[in-house]
Amino acid sequence: MRHPSLIVSGLLTFALAAPALAEPLGLPPVPIPKSNPQSREKVELGKKLFEDKRFSADGTVSCATCHEDKKAFTDSPLRVSEGINKLKGTRNAPTVINAAYMATLFWDGREPDLEGQSAQPFLNPVEMALPDHEPILKIVRSDPQYVAAFKAVFGKTGNQVTIKEVTQAIASFERTVVSGNSPFDRYYYGGDQKAMSAEAARGLAVYLGQGRCVSCHTVTDTHALFTDNRFHNLNVGFERVRKDVRELATAYSAAKAKGANVDVAVLGNQNTSELGRFAVDDAWRHMGAFKTPTLRNVDVTAPYMHDGSLETLEDVVEFYNNGGRVKPEDPVNDFQSGGIRPLDLSEQQKKDLVAFMKALTSPEFAR
Repeated sequence: MRHPSLIVSGLLTFALAAPALAEPLGLPPVPIPKSNPQSREKVELGKKLFEDKRFSADGTVSCATCHEDKKAFTDSPLRVSEGINKLKGTRNAPTVINAAYMATLFWDGREPDLEGQSAQPFLNPVEMALPDHEPILKIVRSDPQYVAAFKAVFGKTGNQVTIKEVTQAIASFERTVVSGNSPFDRYYYGGDQKAMSAEAARGLAVYLGQGRCVSCHTVTDTHALFTDNRFHNLNVGFERVRKDVRELATAYSAAKAKGANVDVAVLGNQNTSELGRFAVDDAWRHMGAFKTPTLRNVDVTAPYMHDGSLETLEDVVEFYNNGGRVKPEDPVNDFQSGGIRPLDLSEQQKKDLVAFMKALTSPEFAR
């Protein structure tokens, strides 16, 4: 049973009579790991941790810096994220919205869950740049508000509080950042034929048909995550390393075998970043492949692709229409996913497809 009235500012809250999360129209129940059950108090603690800038080397950056609620939990319009001292990484910040449904986290899927994901940015030298997690633990073990909260939520104080509890709380908060109820949802799942414009309805037909978008940005009879949670080489940014990719990959794999940190490597070096999923699993079939992002709220999370290289939805549609090329004459690469090929869409079909994607914006994030 859905409870749309429980949605507050885009976040799911808890019903007083039932601790389970209620899903918005168009989404399945939020998966909650047995090892980290939800509670109102834990979510509130996680939100406080998520927004605390003291957990960065210079006290200027928090998780919310790159995932701001007023920007649909991204740092739009930045092409790539900026950490302390305005240092730039190599990748565009994916939205936290509906991250609870992701099978893996980060563009290359290097973490299997939100708990693991939330621990990494604190230590990355171009993000929050802490030497280790000890500065965080020093704060949460001594700040009176945190001391009380961790005792209430986890029954732990002092050195009993570790980074595990910190990341569990942050992950619990992130699992409440869930958003559906878009015009598409009301049209497709709610039966409201007036919820989408005629242009957007035509765009849905393109999306499901000639555009073949649904092959990767999935829609089912009961819900739509708009991602297959798989990895694909779209030919985005790969030209940078195409000619030297085998030498680069061999050198990187050797460095990783000697202990190189994947998180640091992919955000600190543009060439290494373009290895995509290969940097995680060393599988050549994943060379230059990145995770399919959700399309929910895509109209308010520009720019696009893992490197933020496409500025508008029109640019994205043109890129796919050209078969993975910004311009039709641009080269492709040997690792490009087989499903990426020219679509032959008309100008009207392209406009309709953009209109449909704009209809995926939930009302609380509409501009």
